[in-house]
Amino acid sequence: MSQNPDTTSSSNIRAIGQKFRLTGWISFWIQLVLGVVSGVILLLFAISSQRPGSSGNNAGAGFGIFLAICGLVALGVGIYLAFRYTRLGAQLLSANPNNRPRKSETIQVLRLGVMVSLGGILLTLLGAQAIVGTLAARAITQTQFLFSPQGNQPFISGLDMFVVQANTNTVMAHFGGLLASLWLLNRINKP
Repeated sequence: MSQNPDTTSSSNIRAIGQKFRLTGWISFWIQLVLGVVSGVILLLFAISSQRPGSSGNNAGAGFGIFLAICGLVALGVGIYLAFRYTRLGAQLLSANPNNRPRKSETIQVLRLGVMVSLGGILLTLLGAQAIVGTLAARAITQTQFLFSPQGNQPFISGLDMFVVQANTNTVMAHFGGLLASLWLLNRINKP
């Protein structure tokens, strides 16, 4: 016996809907947790860098932090899109075919997710380059101040390293969103 084409199509749509919901929730929580951790670290750095003479008061670190915050804003959009995937999955699971989104709309949302993740990765990596460059310059010049009478120059602190970790977390969160979007795009385009 052969299956009815409508039944096969309906079961494919249900399978895709379930994949959207599961992948959307996994992506949502990964991005949210990593984003919150990164945001807290950057907030602590911003508060501590307001003190006079702190290590965060230079142009390179400031621009790097600005780019890292832009990466976090892009991550916020990525988190929203991951949540949107779960809603698209629920719509695809709807018994009423009129409630289901069109394939072109779904693909457009997935492409937007890919673009947001790639843009966020770029912003965050540029921020990481600026911050790591500033830390490397300080590390290189730091040794000459160890034996000089001006021993009050700021050293690389643990909070500086946490900022690098925050950028790494943000890149990882964007990468998770990118993987989810690409995987769903591949699943929706499978024959």
